[in-house]
Amino acid sequence: MTEPLDHGPFFHGTKADLRAGDLLTAGFNSNYRPEVVMNHIYFTAVANGAGLAAELAPGDAEPRVYEIEPTGEFENDPNVTDKKFPGNPTRSYRSVEPLRVVGEVTDWTRLTPEALAAWHERLAHLRSEARGEIIN
Repeated sequence: MTEPLDHGPFFHGTKADLRAGDLLTAGFNSNYRPEVVMNHIYFTAVANGAGLAAELAPGDAEPRVYEIEPTGEFENDPNVTDKKFPGNPTRSYRSVEPLRVVGEVTDWTRLTPEALAAWHERLAHLRSEARGEIIN
């Protein structure tokens, strides 16, 4: 396990309506490769990065960003660290342990409809080329 580069605060983006004290756990389908059930729960030290994940999450509910605290060990997300970018510039992490919701964050920047459409197009392109494999 690689030593994480951050110590918080941390954020998780989702379309779920959560409350302080709720626990987020692994075992759900990936937002990016829906056929993959994730062994980890992902989070970031960048509120706008969590917002991007929330906006890309499936469903019609409003995207939400929550401040969270890991309940156990966590590591740098190997899907974006070193494999794709040196170090951890996205400040992305993952854990097999639950994340506890501290509270909702509302001061993150929403994507424009055009930017969101471009992200969806990029993800569809990665899926069609069988690229974007996830280290689970």
